[in-house]
Amino acid sequence: MRIIYVGDVVGRAGRTVLTDNLPGLREKLRLDAVVVNGENAAGGFGITAAICKEFFDAGADAITLGNHSWDQREMIGFIDGEPRLVRPMNMQPGTPGRGLTEVRTARGKRLVVAQVMGRLFMGSYDDPFRALEAELARNILGGNADAILVDVHAEATSEKMALGHFLDGRASLVAGTHTHVPTADAQILPGGTAYITDLGMTGDYDSVIGMEKEGALARFRSDIPQRRLEPALGEATLCAVYVETDDRTGLAKRIEPVRLGGRLATALPEAG
Repeated sequence: MRIIYVGDVVGRAGRTVLTDNLPGLREKLRLDAVVVNGENAAGGFGITAAICKEFFDAGADAITLGNHSWDQREMIGFIDGEPRLVRPMNMQPGTPGRGLTEVRTARGKRLVVAQVMGRLFMGSYDDPFRALEAELARNILGGNADAILVDVHAEATSEKMALGHFLDGRASLVAGTHTHVPTADAQILPGGTAYITDLGMTGDYDSVIGMEKEGALARFRSDIPQRRLEPALGEATLCAVYVETDDRTGLAKRIEPVRLGGRLATALPEAG
């Protein structure tokens, strides 16, 4: 199976580079599935129903969220009716939505997409290790799941790495999101799971993690409350990771970074 996972889409600039490039990427890389992290897509804070439709229309099969899941209040009533939208599974019981979804590809393959939130520096969430253990007991890689993608939405690189090793051999891809800076450690772990600590953001990199520089600098340089941060609106870079999996085992055969547009060096895999 050929999959790409696109890092946190930030604001209008991120939405534009995603929707402009995603149809071409699906064709060029002959993709079976596309997953997008959209939790910063609406002005940097959350996502809306209209933006979800925009991403699905462009070729996304599933959208993950994160700690900004509820910044747009309409999501509380919308998420239960949209099974392709995934929020962290280790939120409190009774939280709307779901922490795992299933994508059926054109070839009839079953891709499971799951997300957990880290706990270090992120708040009081349930144990992500325990939450994943329970779900992976029901979704077996190479059994009833042809591929499994796990998003670790976390601040601490150590927690992301620990979860990657915890899931090695039981997931096709473990990818970190949230910190908005692409890491250079894309690799296949010893047990066959593709791993990257952070996908980076899909947004304008002439910024402070996607937000316009002046407002961010003012916050760092003053103890006086500042105005709400606004996303940077320059030319954006699409950051993602491309993974190929073995159809028999579901384990990874290949992982490569994807970067298109904007200020970062281009990285585009050749189709396998």
